[in-house]
Amino acid sequence: MHYYRYSNAEVSCWYKYLLFSYNIVFWLAGVVFLGVGLWAWSEKGVLSDLTKVTRLHGIDPVVLVLMVGVVMFTLGFAGCVGALRENICLLKFFCGAIVLIFFLELAVAVLAFLFQDWVRDRFREFFESNIRSYRDDIDLQNLIDSLQKANQCCGAYGPEDWDLNVYFNCSGASYSREKCGVPFSCCVPDPAQKVVNTQCGYDVRIQIFGIFLARTLISDIEAVKAGHYF
Repeated sequence: MHYYRYSNAEVSCWYKYLLFSYNIVFWLAGVVFLGVGLWAWSEKGVLSDLTKVTRLHGIDPVVLVLMVGVVMFTLGFAGCVGALRENICLLKFFCGAIVLIFFLELAVAVLAFLFQDWVRDRFREFFESNIRSYRDDIDLQNLIDSLQKANQCCGAYGPEDWDLNVYFNCSGASYSREKCGVPFSCCVPDPAQKVVNTQCGYDVRIQIFGIFLARTLISDIEAVKAGHYF
């Protein structure tokens, strides 16, 4: 058996330490994500009772943080060790995983464009499910508030979506102070106010419903006078 030694078998130090420096940051970021996710779960008591994860009907944002942390930790570790030790297997795994993630993102973008209606319906169902669980998890609550403030929206399609939540529902059976209201993230912020008014959404849909009811009654009266109902 013959062995061949290549004159340029060693990786350039410049490329090696550049790749190592990039991946050490990537790996440390993964460690931070994992640490934050595990800390959040310990604060909510999930680590002592993992069944709490399945009790929430909406999504737990901590799960997303942990998933991102695991992926970043794994890829960062493979890139760091592969670059420092010149381990071809780890470097191939690192490059293959990066390429796979890129093509998965590309495929998701193409499918989302081709099936826009289906994606829109799934998004609506997903958001409505999380609206129902808005008060069940503080992390989910903060996530929804952030999305509504960032996109300047209220609910999936409108404020009426908050009827799905037992606390904001307008039914007579509800005794919540937030009844027929919306979360504060639905409100348009006042630039003059330095403190966020978390009660700005109280009873706002009662006013909207009252205006709608008044307009309906006026239109019915006009229809009766015009003889449209006889």
